[in-house]
Amino acid sequence: MPRSKYLGLLLALPLAAGTVRIVQTNSAGDEVSIIDPATNKVVGTINGIEVNHGAAVAPDGSRYYISNEGRSTLDVVDTKTLEIMRSIPLSGHPNNIAISKDGRRVYVSIVVAPGSVDVIDTGSLERVKSIPAKGAVHNTYVTPDGKYVIAGSIQGKTITVIDQKTEEPVWWLDMGLGVRPMAFAKNPDGSTKWIFAQLSGFNGFAVIDFATHKEINRIKLPDLPPGKSPYLWGGSESHGMAVTADGKTLVVNSRLNSSIYFYSLPDLKNIGSTEVGRSPDWVTLTPDGKTAYVANAASNSVSVVDVKSMKEITRIPVGEVPKRNITAVLP
Repeated sequence: MPRSKYLGLLLALPLAAGTVRIVQTNSAGDEVSIIDPATNKVVGTINGIEVNHGAAVAPDGSRYYISNEGRSTLDVVDTKTLEIMRSIPLSGHPNNIAISKDGRRVYVSIVVAPGSVDVIDTGSLERVKSIPAKGAVHNTYVTPDGKYVIAGSIQGKTITVIDQKTEEPVWWLDMGLGVRPMAFAKNPDGSTKWIFAQLSGFNGFAVIDFATHKEINRIKLPDLPPGKSPYLWGGSESHGMAVTADGKTLVVNSRLNSSIYFYSLPDLKNIGSTEVGRSPDWVTLTPDGKTAYVANAASNSVSVVDVKSMKEITRIPVGEVPKRNITAVLP
């Protein structure tokens, strides 16, 4: 059976409750790869989104949201048919995106000056607001408790913290270097304890105390092993992080070393590493935190890594220059 017909049959089948998909954007093309972590195979493709960047999924599993750099739109995709339902014009060129916990808002990084976060109402599917930030915004996140939207600027070298209810900035932090990907550690009550932030020109990450709004640590990743030459293919040395569901492990990419590193939490001790494909650009975890999916931008693949053993299981071929990825749970 031709592959296209096989994928069509797969997409026609009803999804089981709690179906998990890894959504992998491919920045040098117009296709988004959908991976089934049960089989580690690409089981679907979203076509027609030129220079796709960030991705998010509706909490009810009905829609994917993908930022379209080619047309400066947020594209809304039906998760069953993988067809584009609507393209929402943005205020400028987008980068990464995030979705509110209730699914009512999508926050889009606008990476052109003066910099802002576009707010998309998912009921009307319209842009309803642009929140100013200090510098063009590269990555936007919603904190695990859903209370804050966090925007990082490369040019402005700042983190902008936005109250999710009022959609207004409440504090800023100058990092001295361009702000790249971020991840979050939680307090026992679920509130944000730390922001982990990767920075331009630094092979490691900073640790920001959320309560005091201050940087409390800056951790450099281990030096390359003897005899291994550094490899850097665009962007910053360290790009992409994730915290496991149990809050005990931080996974950190090193593009310089084509590896990922594991740090125990909360003591932030390096407990191991594994080599992946070239230029690991982003990482997402399965809901149980047991498996990491690492986008290898210079290898056109996704590395599948067992977190406990810190071993690569397999590599999945995807589209051209894969960068951002997310884990989607489709109820």
